[in-house]
Amino acid sequence: MPVNLLDFDMDGLVAWFATMGEKPFRARQVMRWVHREGCADFAQMTDVAKSLRARLERDAAIVAPQPIRDAISTDGTRKWLLDVGNRNAVEAVFIPEARRGTLCISSQAGCALDCSFCSTGKQGFNRNLTAGEIVGQLWLANRLLGAVADPDGEGERVISNVVMMGMGEPLANFDNVVTALQVMLDDHAYGLSRRRVTVSTSGIVPAMDRLRDACPVALAVSLHAPNDGLRDKLVPINQKYPLKELLAACNRYLERAPRDFITFEYVMLEGVNDHDSHARELVAIAREVSCKYNLIPFNPFPNSGYRRSSPERIRRFSRILADAGIVTTTRKTRGDDVDAACGQLAGQVLDKTRRTAEGRPVVKITEERR
Repeated sequence: MPVNLLDFDMDGLVAWFATMGEKPFRARQVMRWVHREGCADFAQMTDVAKSLRARLERDAAIVAPQPIRDAISTDGTRKWLLDVGNRNAVEAVFIPEARRGTLCISSQAGCALDCSFCSTGKQGFNRNLTAGEIVGQLWLANRLLGAVADPDGEGERVISNVVMMGMGEPLANFDNVVTALQVMLDDHAYGLSRRRVTVSTSGIVPAMDRLRDACPVALAVSLHAPNDGLRDKLVPINQKYPLKELLAACNRYLERAPRDFITFEYVMLEGVNDHDSHARELVAIAREVSCKYNLIPFNPFPNSGYRRSSPERIRRFSRILADAGIVTTTRKTRGDDVDAACGQLAGQVLDKTRRTAEGRPVVKITEERR
């Protein structure tokens, strides 16, 4: 079976080429063709020896997840539902802004952490994505957005930032995520700054320490509650790694982080975690960890049991934090008309595939591969 070159970071690609008796510079050549130019045809790799191109045609492939659905919002947000085989689908979202373009990618098909307000968590866990399936979302998005560079690395970079905030818990798929991160950072591939690549975690403390040592990129922590009692209910992993341990891990991470703060994500749930008292508890947390808060208006989904905090409540909550001198942003809701919140579109498809007993059409997820 052909080897998928998207599964390799540079060290892995060098090692694989060595098994064929090829020198490391060949790996660098192919890495540039695959990732900087988005090339999927070995015959087009003109500075690679013909004999090696023929062998690559036989023994290798460039296989990224394929789109099942491609939706563009009225605000320019573009969302892809991607086939990862065996009736599993994941999501990637491109968010264009004036000075940057951010790609949000997934690390797992489903999620096992079961945060109570999360659409993805309600779908359950299916499997980890491979490194190729993770970085393949970036590879594919660049091609679909027309944003590949020429061999000298020139050309417009449409995707300037990557955030691992899509489906799944990245640190529960540690090895594959780190391999994908290494490709994103590699100057022969995408050459992204560590400051422009963000991993979001719900707080798996040992894996946070491993990431700090292996590949420290920007870190976002899904906080969502200011105390253990409430966080135990909203983010069950807190029962294993409570706030005291989580905040200590954040401070250890900052010793090697490319930014001097942790981003704490905080979904705003009406009447649940949006009281003034909760904001004041967050002020206390900010005294322990250098951080900024990103307030996220809740994106409703069927049978969630939660409602989005009102705009005025969010503004008041934000003011309490800002008045305490804490950098606080409120995430602009993007792509509502294409269900661009994490897990929503995949959840619709998953729901439809379970309706055969009602005689409704099944959404078929193809398993076509190159």
